This record gives sequence, C-alpha cells and structure tokens, in this order.
Amino acid sequence: MSHLVTRRAAARTTLAMVAALAVTGVAGCAATDPPPNAQPSASGSTGTPTGGVTVRDPWAKAADTGMTAVFGTLVNDGPTDITITGATSPLSPIELHEMAMEAGKMVMRQKTGGLTIKAKSSHPLEPGGDHLMLMKLAKPIKAGDEVSLTLTLADGSSIPVTAVAKPFAGAQESYAPDTHGGHPA
Repeated sequence: MSHLVTRRAAARTTLAMVAALAVTGVAGCAATDPPPNAQPSASGSTGTPTGGVTVRDPWAKAADTGMTAVFGTLVNDGPTDITITGATSPLSPIELHEMAMEAGKMVMRQKTGGLTIKAKSSHPLEPGGDHLMLMKLAKPIKAGDEVSLTLTLADGSSIPVTAVAKPFAGAQESYAPDTHGGHPA
C-alpha cells in the first residue's frame, strides 16, 4: 500500500511539474529552453524542430527477452494538436499500446488512431496507461542501456528518442503474449 501511495504522490508531483513547465514554455529537462534544432541529449529529452514535440524523461523497462515497454512524457509546445502514429527501433518492432477495460477486465491492447498530444499540453506514457510496446527484443535490454527509437508523426515527420533502461517491477505488469490479446513474443 505504501508503494501505491508513494507512486501516486510522485505522479501528482510529476503532473504538477509538467503543467508548470508547459505554462512557462519550457520544452525539456534543462533550466533553459533547448535551441530550436534540439536533438536527442544524454539528459533524456528529445526535441524536433518540425513537430513541436519533446519526450521528457524517456525510459525503457529492462528485459532479457520477449517484450518490454518505453515510457516518458510527450510534450507538445506547439499551437496545434500532434498525433504520433507509430514508432520504430532497431531492437524490436514497436506498437502504440493502451490499457483499457474490455469485458469487465483491464487489458493491454494496440491503440488505434495513434497518440494525440493536444496543443500546449502533455501526454504521459506510463505503466498501467499508454506506452510504446517493444514486441520482440532482438537482444536483452539491461539497466543503463540506451534504447534508440524513432516516433512517426501523422504529418510524416519523425522524432528520434533515446530512452535509458531501468529495472522496474512497480505496476506488476507482465509484458507476455497472453496478457494483451495474444501478441507473439
């Protein structure tokens, strides 16, 4: 129970920080705005001049085989809504996933229509919610590894992202084929 309370408090703090940063127009983790042509940085914030989207604090769940997921916060500092329609990685095919109620049970499934980040707002990618699912790892992802991926936007542009792998057991989710519609491992 205390882990759940701590996680909720951390989530509230994170959401408050995201809102404060969005209001002030800060697009990354740094104390100052990134340059207009920002590229992936070691700090875990990725920007693109074409989309107005950054990915704040991207991280991947460390895993030896099978499936895993990438999380973080998608931030849209631009004046229009932006939709992420897909993602690619040299490590694995990737699907956009969500957790949803289906037949009275919470299930993980592919998200249709992409992930839309409203103008001047953010969208969390988190355990128990929307996330980027690496479907079939080509090699293990160990804690501390960097996972490179590219997000594809509805307008055809793309955003390179580098996520740092972390050990994580928090939500007790299982990224196995039988937990979300029988995807092959």
